Amino acid sequence: MRPVLSSACAAVAIGALSLFAAPPSELRWQLQYSYDEGKSELVLQDMQFPSAKHGVAVGTIEQGRSRKPVAVTTSDGGAHWSVTRIEETPLSLFFLNDSVGWMVTEKGIWKTQEAGKDWKKLPKVPGSPWRVYFTDENNGWVACAKKAVLATHDGGKKWEAIAAATEPPGAPERSAYSWIAFATPKYGLITGYNQPVLRWGARFPSWMDPEDALTRRETPHLSYSLVTRDGGKTWHSGSSSIVGHVARFRFGPTGVGLGLMEFGDSFKYPSEVYQLDWTTGKNHTVFRDKRYAITDIWLTNDGTAYLAGIELAGQVRSIAPGKVKVFKSTDLTKWEEMAVDYRAVSERVIFAGPDADHLWLATDNGMILHLQ
Repeated sequence: MRPVLSSACAAVAIGALSLFAAPPSELRWQLQYSYDEGKSELVLQDMQFPSAKHGVAVGTIEQGRSRKPVAVTTSDGGAHWSVTRIEETPLSLFFLNDSVGWMVTEKGIWKTQEAGKDWKKLPKVPGSPWRVYFTDENNGWVACAKKAVLATHDGGKKWEAIAAATEPPGAPERSAYSWIAFATPKYGLITGYNQPVLRWGARFPSWMDPEDALTRRETPHLSYSLVTRDGGKTWHSGSSSIVGHVARFRFGPTGVGLGLMEFGDSFKYPSEVYQLDWTTGKNHTVFRDKRYAITDIWLTNDGTAYLAGIELAGQVRSIAPGKVKVFKSTDLTKWEEMAVDYRAVSERVIFAGPDADHLWLATDNGMILHLQ
């Protein structure tokens, strides 16, 4: 199987990429929770809704140099939310069911059996974890920095390295695996990347020198893929040279999936969404628009696709928040813009939901919206 991402950024434009259907949807993304505590800010990193009732979002409350890790939870579908302290800065979440889930932090992996109300730390992981995926309470995988992927078969008590993860070229100190998903109990995909040494670096952050940010050329780099067709017993590696970063992908049950590429400030498009067929590895572009930076994608079991991101406020898109935008399609050709609460402004947004009838959005500045 050729790398599933090899042709996404090279796909030619087609007329329907930015074609939006005329009538707006009757459903709206309504603001359900908003953090508003004086001079501090809630920066959300990830959110999961394992059921229509239980939801967990994690992040940090930041004020000056102070960072307090917190979890924001609901047990009544978002009617009420509570904020509780957690011990380590969170990076990502994964839930197996309504109660059992895992949280990756900057210092390890934690497990909950009470829908995020209580967390217990697992034994130390021999690596720097970024994201986990479990098919049951015993069998799971963790994507790590330094070109490492680990597997466990006893619920995280012991981890073993997957040798195939080290096979692609590229220095480990500049390589990482960052996303995991399974389309079926047998077929799974893990992606990562290698970031080469830059020929020149930025003297100042983008917000200090916007003109310099726009002239920084986006250079190709290696994209990694690990594929299993036997439920994780064996993995096969691949790599390809691409422009942009593979942010995430979602699988549907029929063979169709969605992938998201993100690009730097100097690239023509801020992002690109592509359809992928995990049975053949073929893919093609279905959405890209200079006006919108898409930061998450969602695919329901009935084939309905959702894209979420922000409307760009300027040429240097990495320095200013924008209005949250959501698009919907039932055929991956015509995209309908959905109504979003006017207060939703952010730099990044995240989807979560257990099924097609219960969907939520979280913004990186402490807002949670519900589709209703």
